[in-house]
Amino acid sequence: MKEIVVISGKGGTGKTSITASFAHIAGEEIIVADCDVDAADMHLLMGPDFGQSEDFYSGELAYIDQDACIKCGKCQEVCRFDAIPIIDGQYIVDPLECEGCGYCARICPTEAITNSEQNVGKWLLSGIRTGASMVHARLNIGAENSGKLVAKVKNEAKAIAEEKNKRAVLVDGSPGIGCPVVSSLSGAAFTVLVTEPTVSGLHDLKRVYTLVKKFGIKAGCIINKADLNETVLGDTKIFLSEEDIVLLAEIPYNDKFTEAMTNGKTVVEWDTELGKIVSGSWEKIKEIVKL
Repeated sequence: MKEIVVISGKGGTGKTSITASFAHIAGEEIIVADCDVDAADMHLLMGPDFGQSEDFYSGELAYIDQDACIKCGKCQEVCRFDAIPIIDGQYIVDPLECEGCGYCARICPTEAITNSEQNVGKWLLSGIRTGASMVHARLNIGAENSGKLVAKVKNEAKAIAEEKNKRAVLVDGSPGIGCPVVSSLSGAAFTVLVTEPTVSGLHDLKRVYTLVKKFGIKAGCIINKADLNETVLGDTKIFLSEEDIVLLAEIPYNDKFTEAMTNGKTVVEWDTELGKIVSGSWEKIKEIVKL
């Protein structure tokens, strides 16, 4: 069983649209994992049934029992995150600033402070319209620990793939280079980098590939909106050649991508010519990872 992770250095490159298209092409052969938990939207194209869901707890939050608090101020003195302001004469924990380290509870002389585990979101298991299963998640507004939620989504997807003897797990990763991306890349057999020929697109492609290279993962690249800027397109190809990154496809700018999304479809269902390009990319990936 192989893990194929699709990521991008920046948002707006078409990463999720391409991943959803791969999922449509592969059908029941794979398990899909939407690991872009901070801004999950793959469900808009996959038609999940939201069959199962489970709360996800991660990290802790301090709470001060005002009846037991003697207002000594020691908790405020030791808090490095300035998470314990005085409001109306009471020491209060600011939930947006508290990191849940527990130091305030350790030094409280009256044991007025306790730490409780936080519910940061849900992970879900859904049947999707391709006949496959998709593991996805919803991170609560303002919640942290998205990297741990990504790990949960991936682990559940891998377990289901092994149980059902599926050939691969297809992962839609987060954009950028933060903890969710690191968690998405762990254990991957192949990474698909989706970029665009703009100055910011090339800059962020180089940045995210630095991360991929540290994992020692073989990578391929899809250049979306390839006709936006010929100069940057040339520079992008030079970078791919220098780094031995497989050029999987060049996709020209096309309004059909937007049309497909607004109609809840993947581009391979919506437009024949674009579908051929994306399908060709998937065949190359299958050959590389020996699916």
